[in-house]
Amino acid sequence: MVPKQNSTGGKTKLGSITKRSDVYLRTLLIQGAKSVVNTADSRSDPISCWVLALNERSGWQKAVVALANKNARILWAVLMRFDRFDHHHVSVQPAARQTSTSMNPRPA
Repeated sequence: MVPKQNSTGGKTKLGSITKRSDVYLRTLLIQGAKSVVNTADSRSDPISCWVLALNERSGWQKAVVALANKNARILWAVLMRFDRFDHHHVSVQPAARQTSTSMNPRPA
């Protein structure tokens, strides 16, 4: 199971969990996400806050599927990098998306 991604010109578009992948794994991801969405109001970690906001905007089922998709991406990244999950990780903007002034500072 590999999460869909379509990237071009520094823009990343994340896709869905495909239905062609392992049905049992997808079921486990959805069941785990349902549990998290149901209990998110009693926690204050960043993912729970994100889930609560998404639940308010989009509804319960879409929040569940979005969280399952996010968990699939996290699992895939952890397995591919042979690394531990860091819940304090902050993404770094790719070099292609930085402004030209930050790459070539003007002389003083």
